Amino acid sequence: MRIVLITPEGPTSRTGNRVAASRWASILRRLGHRVRIAADYDGRPADLMVAVHAWRSAAAIERFKAKFPECPVVLQLSGTDIYHYIDSDPVPTLRSMELADRLVALNDLAWRVVPKRLRARLCVIHQSAATLPHPRRPSARAVVVSVIGHLRDVKDPLRAAEAARRLPATSRIRIEQVGRAYTPAWAAAARAEMEVNPRYFWRGDVPAAAVRRLLARSHAMVISSLSEGGANVISEAAVAGVPVLASRMDGNVGLLGADYPGYFPVGDTEALARLLQRLENEPRFAARLGKALARRAPLFRPALEIVAWRRLLAGLRR
Repeated sequence: MRIVLITPEGPTSRTGNRVAASRWASILRRLGHRVRIAADYDGRPADLMVAVHAWRSAAAIERFKAKFPECPVVLQLSGTDIYHYIDSDPVPTLRSMELADRLVALNDLAWRVVPKRLRARLCVIHQSAATLPHPRRPSARAVVVSVIGHLRDVKDPLRAAEAARRLPATSRIRIEQVGRAYTPAWAAAARAEMEVNPRYFWRGDVPAAAVRRLLARSHAMVISSLSEGGANVISEAAVAGVPVLASRMDGNVGLLGADYPGYFPVGDTEALARLLQRLENEPRFAARLGKALARRAPLFRPALEIVAWRRLLAGLRR
């Protein structure tokens, strides 16, 4: 098939949506299809549209369906779609979902916010991750806890840094954060945190290879988001064997499972500080996290993501 893959422009080419779109384009090409990636729909013929983000791609989906009503649309629901825009701007968000022939979610609990009339169209495709190129070797100089993600409000990006301030003076915890600041205010906040918090280091936007090197020397990773659609960094950490400390909300629980032992309440600095202390001081707790994560890691194998897309496309032809 000729597939147009719509992924709206972001402030960096390494946004979660852009990275996912690039990986999906590779999968679809591997399955024998011709794929072009675009930020918007230009009217050219295609047999199928795969659109990322219901709200941001609303106009593109509308134009494609008006011009080619018999051609299917597969819509990937982003975290901001299902945990924000579906309430704050429901008309274009729900219109995109109504027009789509298939809805793709990235976590197992997304169905809870999809309208009942549309749930039959929904499938979950877990984002995959490749294994690290070299064996993981956690740092011996410090207990490195990585925070991987761009600095923006929904990520609650400085929560780990604030939690590290609550640790005893003897702690060897070191918070290393990578990701672009979406606003000058977030960049200023990160720099100000480094000035007053000797446990915190922000590296800014770095290449994917540097992210993988950080994971390889991390003892754990924190994802403190207020909401998520299904963060690929969890897949990467699970495949790498890096324990995750995660805010308890659907996007994280839908990937890690309800019984995962490394959750803290959203925005709860004290609770995260307690988890960091346990990670550093209780080998059994770190081992529990590792075993729980190992049980989830098979979900994120690249082969399973390829199979999921093959099945989805086969279902469209029936």
